[in-house]
Amino acid sequence: MFAETELDLLEKIIRQGLLGALGETLLMTFVPTVLAFVIGLPLGVLLVIGEEGGVLPLPRWLMKALNALINILRSVPFLILLIVVLPLSRLLVGTTVGTRAILAPLVIAAFPFVARLVETSIREVDAGVVEAAQSMGASPFQIVWKVLIPEARPALISNFMVALITIFGYGAMAGAVGGGGIGRIAVNYGYNRYKPLVMYFAVILLVILVQLFQSIGNRLVKKADKRIR
Repeated sequence: MFAETELDLLEKIIRQGLLGALGETLLMTFVPTVLAFVIGLPLGVLLVIGEEGGVLPLPRWLMKALNALINILRSVPFLILLIVVLPLSRLLVGTTVGTRAILAPLVIAAFPFVARLVETSIREVDAGVVEAAQSMGASPFQIVWKVLIPEARPALISNFMVALITIFGYGAMAGAVGGGGIGRIAVNYGYNRYKPLVMYFAVILLVILVQLFQSIGNRLVKKADKRIR
């Protein structure tokens, strides 16, 4: 009887709530990832070109401030940061529950991580290519957009997928504190109601999505990498 109850609940979730939860999960994954890259990409580039001896050296105090901000935000565990930022979500969207409320904490948690990933990608570019561009009179802006970013494109795409999967995991965790998506199904219907079959179903679905994202990312990296032909 207990197994039938679980199966009935799982069937109801699949028929009535699965598509909506899947849409919420994708929204909580792609929107914060894109916004995190909009913020993190220029930050990561600045961390490289703005250092002493870089393409566009910036004041030392500014570089220290940027590094400190990124390090502080990265050191805070996501669930704690989520709780701290929820008042901002209430201010922006009028609620602290649901998919929309989780978007702001996800962006704030993700952009420092993305900035470090971008920094690592840019540092992998051969210094000789940059020196050649400088010798031909290229401006810092031209070096960034015509040399550094194109040369780092495979690493940037790879790190984009790393960030995407990480944010995907953050979004699933947000189900424990009122977030939406598949994480909410796993927590509210599986864990809180003691329905392990529902929880396992949600976990398997999350794993399948991660594998799909990673497979797409691997193909994009291969297409972008000039060394692979």
